[in-house]
Amino acid sequence: MFRALLLGAVAGAAGNVALEVVTYGDMLVRGRGASDVPAKMAGALADALGIDPLLTRKTGKTAENRRGATGALLGYGLGVGLGGVYGLLRPVLGRAPTPLTGLAVGLVAMTVSDASYALTGASDPTTWTTTDWLADLVPHVIYGLVTVATYELVSR
Repeated sequence: MFRALLLGAVAGAAGNVALEVVTYGDMLVRGRGASDVPAKMAGALADALGIDPLLTRKTGKTAENRRGATGALLGYGLGVGLGGVYGLLRPVLGRAPTPLTGLAVGLVAMTVSDASYALTGASDPTTWTTTDWLADLVPHVIYGLVTVATYELVSR
């Protein structure tokens, strides 16, 4: 069980790297800036949990940088954690095709991520444009495909 969790976490880390590469590639091609949504979510969580250095009432570059870093780390935690969960659940899936499983894992990652943004008030997905949705969907699908393919390779 621990082996499956660990291998899944490693696969999730690989998937996270792929997600970041696709995201930064999109930023390069379109010339767009980084999203501030993860930092907003980190601030909302800090407000709810009373984590002083990250509170949204704290202003200035240091506070903004802390919230930005926390948002990024939460994303990495989600990616690695979902990979670990996949590792634990993989035996239950039987002979499910890797592409289909990868798509499902990517959609789960996207749903968890976007739901957390909506629940914390960091963003309202109902206001997103088609371009926004595609910029969110494509990296998450790549995450899922790479996570599942990596797990299949390293678990042999």
